[in-house]
Amino acid sequence: MIFVCIIFDFKSMQFVINTTIVYICVKLFAIMRTILIIGAGRSASSLIQYLLNKAVEEDLHLIIGDLSLESAQNKTNNHPNATAISLDIFDERSRKEAIQKADIVISMLPAHLHIEVAKDCIIYKKNMVTASYISDAMQELDVLAKENNLIFMNEIGLDPGIDHMSAMKVINEIKAKGGKMLLFESFCGGLVAPESDTNLWNYKFTWAPRNVVLAGQGGAAKFIQEGTYKYIPYCNLFRRTEFLEVEGYGKFEAYSNRDSLKYLDVYGLNDVLTLFRGTIRRVGFSKAWNMFVQLGMTDDSYVMEDSENMSYRQFVNSFLPYHPTDSVEIKMRLILKIDQDDIMWDKLLELDLFNPNKKVGLKNATPAQILEKILTDSWTLQPKDKDMIVMYHKFGYEIEGVKQQIDSKMVCIGEDQTYTAMAKTVGLPVAMATLLMLNGKIKTPGVQLPIREEVYLPILKELEEYGVIFKEQIVPYLGYNA
Repeated sequence: MIFVCIIFDFKSMQFVINTTIVYICVKLFAIMRTILIIGAGRSASSLIQYLLNKAVEEDLHLIIGDLSLESAQNKTNNHPNATAISLDIFDERSRKEAIQKADIVISMLPAHLHIEVAKDCIIYKKNMVTASYISDAMQELDVLAKENNLIFMNEIGLDPGIDHMSAMKVINEIKAKGGKMLLFESFCGGLVAPESDTNLWNYKFTWAPRNVVLAGQGGAAKFIQEGTYKYIPYCNLFRRTEFLEVEGYGKFEAYSNRDSLKYLDVYGLNDVLTLFRGTIRRVGFSKAWNMFVQLGMTDDSYVMEDSENMSYRQFVNSFLPYHPTDSVEIKMRLILKIDQDDIMWDKLLELDLFNPNKKVGLKNATPAQILEKILTDSWTLQPKDKDMIVMYHKFGYEIEGVKQQIDSKMVCIGEDQTYTAMAKTVGLPVAMATLLMLNGKIKTPGVQLPIREEVYLPILKELEEYGVIFKEQIVPYLGYNA
C-alpha cells in the first residue's frame, strides 16, 4: 500500500509533499505483522530480544506464548509491541486460535511437539520456523507445504543450524573454484567459559542436562574414514576421541556424534573419503564420563525401586558388587581400576557421590534421571558464570592435484545466565530467518534446513555483527586423524 500525503502551502500557494507527514501517515496506516513465538524458555531470550529490537522499524508485533504466563511476560521486557499469553500446546482450540492470528510461527518447543503446530500451520497457511532436527513426521509434510507455498524452516539454531550454514558456505566456495572435497569434520560444544571454569570436570550445564546424560545412546556412532565405514558402539564412544586446539582457548577433545553419514547427501558430499561429526568437551571429560557409562548410571531404560528415598551413596552402591567389609569407595575404585591419587577419583569425590545424607528425592526414577539430579547439584551455572560455544570445521580438498585444508573456528562467550552464548547462537539464527521469510527474502517453499545461499549468506553475515564470527585458515592437509 502506498500513501501520499500532500498539504497546501499558503505562502507559496502550492501543494507540497511533507516528508514528516508522509512518515506519520505510513506509520498510522501500516499493518503490523504478527509473529507467534511458542515457548519462552532459556533458548528464547536472545531470539525475542532481537525481534523486539526490530519491532518498530519492521512493524512487528510479538505474541509470546508459554504454559507459564509469568515466563512469557518476563520475556516481553514490557515492550509495547509484545503480548504475553498463557498457551497450552495440548489445548487444541487455544493453539489453533493463536496460530490463526499470526503471520508466521516460531516453535521453540521440544522437538516432538512441533508436529501439531506444523499441521495447524498447513491448515491456516502460515510459515513456520524451528531450531530442531527434521523428524520423519515433519518431513512427511513437505508435499503439503510445497502445495500451499509454505516455508517450514527447521534446523536453524546452533547445532543443527549454524553448523549447516557455515559448512555449506565453505563447501560451496571450494566447489566453485573447481575443488574436490576429500574430508569434512565438524565439531561443536556448549561449554563453560574459561573465567567460569571452576571444577575438575571443566564442565557445567549450559543446555538441557538430560541431553548431556543421554548423549550417544540409541545406536552406534557411524562415520566414514578414508573411504571405509566405521562404527563405535556406545560402550566405547567416550574412549575414542579426537583432539583439537583453538588459539587462545587451549586444547579440547571431541567424541563422535551418533550418525554422521546422513550428512553425505545433505551437504552434497557423497564422494568424500572422510566425514566425521563430533561433540566438543575439555580434554579429560570423556575419560571421566566413561566411568558412569561403564557402571550403567546413564541407563534410562528402567526404574530404580524406592528411588525417592535413596541416598546418593546408596545409588552408587547399587551398581557395585556386594562385599561384607569393603566400603563403597573401595569397591568403586576396584571396579573402575582407579587409584586413590588418580584425578579420576578426585572428580568423583567432587560430585559428592558418596554422601549418605543427600537424598535423590525423585519418584520412579531411572539411573539416568538420578545421575542428572546429582550432576545438576554441581554443574549448574552460578549467577555470574558465563558459558561458551566452540565450533570447529575441517575441510580437506584437492584443486589441480594439490591437497589443502581449511580450518574454520568460532568461539562465542555468553553475557550472563539469561543471554547465554547458547541462547544467542540458537535464537539469533531463528529470529533472522523469521524476518527474512516475512520480508520475502527466503522464498523456496517446503520442509527444509538452511543449506541454500538465500538462507545462509545473509544470516552468517548478520551474525558477525553479534560476535558470531568464523575465522578461516588454510593449513597443510593432514587427512583423518581421529
